[in-house]
Amino acid sequence: MPAALDLAVLAVYLGCALWVGRAAGRGRDLEGFLFGGRRLAWPLILGSIVATETSTATFLSVPGLSFREGGSLWFLQLALGYCLGRWLVARLFLPAYFAGRIESAYELLGQRFGGGTRRLAAGTFLVTRTVGDGLRLFLTAAALERFLGVSFLAALLCLSAATLAYTALGGMASIVWNDCLQGLLYLAGGVLALVWAVEALPGGFGEMLDFARESGRLRLFHGGDWLTDKRHWLAGILGGLVLTMGTHGADQMMVQRCLAAGEPKAAARALLWSGPVVLLQFLLFLALGLALAAEARHSGLNPAPDQAVAAFLARTAPAGSGFLGLFAAAIAAAAMSTLSSSLNASAGALLSDFWRPWRGPRGGELTLLRGFTLLFMGLQIAVALLARGQSESVVSEVLAVASFSAGLLLGLFLLARLAPRADARAAGIGFAASLGALLWLRFGAPAFGFVLAWPWYALVGAGMLILVGAALAPRAAAAGATPLRSDTRPRAGDSADDAR
Repeated sequence: MPAALDLAVLAVYLGCALWVGRAAGRGRDLEGFLFGGRRLAWPLILGSIVATETSTATFLSVPGLSFREGGSLWFLQLALGYCLGRWLVARLFLPAYFAGRIESAYELLGQRFGGGTRRLAAGTFLVTRTVGDGLRLFLTAAALERFLGVSFLAALLCLSAATLAYTALGGMASIVWNDCLQGLLYLAGGVLALVWAVEALPGGFGEMLDFARESGRLRLFHGGDWLTDKRHWLAGILGGLVLTMGTHGADQMMVQRCLAAGEPKAAARALLWSGPVVLLQFLLFLALGLALAAEARHSGLNPAPDQAVAAFLARTAPAGSGFLGLFAAAIAAAAMSTLSSSLNASAGALLSDFWRPWRGPRGGELTLLRGFTLLFMGLQIAVALLARGQSESVVSEVLAVASFSAGLLLGLFLLARLAPRADARAAGIGFAASLGALLWLRFGAPAFGFVLAWPWYALVGAGMLILVGAALAPRAAAAGATPLRSDTRPRAGDSADDAR
């Protein structure tokens, strides 16, 4: 049975999240609900970006990368690529997003290729985001079940209800302020766990460093086969660069964060500084893995890498002290920061990219947005419940497919920018070819003995779409097509759908 104090600590955190959501909420109109009135301070946007791209996997799985036998600090290579990718997003995409008063990133694709491509991109975002975050909700509820001894269903419903409440209550401002609170909480949990693990070593921090050096775990850059080894420096840096261009430049969830800043300089500042913060965050959790690996020599225990943090805390935390509740709150915070952002962005994309083009702007859209938020929360819960009966391998494979969206969406945006003659037909065929190539690489190629390292998936997806789309482009530019450019403000003669 879980200790009453641990449950009380978790309950206090959930109550604070609701209070912050109500105090910060500006969801009284459409602009406030989706963008916080487009006047949120850039440090808040920065904190929200970092917290949103952090999930339970960061807290529990990243330490496993340095904890496992043969582990190292190679994951920092991805963070270096993230920093470079953010710079390219700030240069290539942000000017276009701020040239007009758009509500969805996929409006630009509609201006360039038409409504069909816009709905294809938005639909890809909605499906992959719902499935991916439903699985993350499942993983978080399962972690709390193991951590506190509560039932899976109770953990699932509590997480979902609290996240839905402050997301639907205050909209973007509520989400951003809660993201910052949640980011501080899970980072504090990570620091406390690191200090705790180091203090468990007879030689303290020095022993941890000596052990990490002797075991080769301080290695950052790796050689080997650059196509199949995910630790290769080229796969890490270049793969991380392209991946972050897709997740932060072509994904509505992150684009919406940037638009909430109100002007491009503030958005760029938040986006660029989030890269080094993520790098330091990864360093913290990798250091935790090093400390746990050193401590495991003394304890004689050897848990699975992904379970190392939970196993150590459950074994060493004083019974009934509330520490397990604090770490459970940190795990919940890491998940809720992503889930709330996903709900808000999905509701906004459904309204902007599907409902309005179908029914036109109407009154009562704020109520409709809250209804859409409830809809996507229900869908994520359904995904989590379905995942409950699946094996871990099935869950990981579905998550991998959901990650394909970064390359596919980035490919559409780059095709619009780099191939002025490409039309909707070329974009659609390129999308299908790219998805087919990714599915084959993931599920077909391993049967022939070739396993592409996952950091390359986004580059393959975007590259294939651009190559096929550009090759199929008509000799002359499509009639009425306009390039994806910095000046996307409506011009005389634009259709009503383009002007929105």
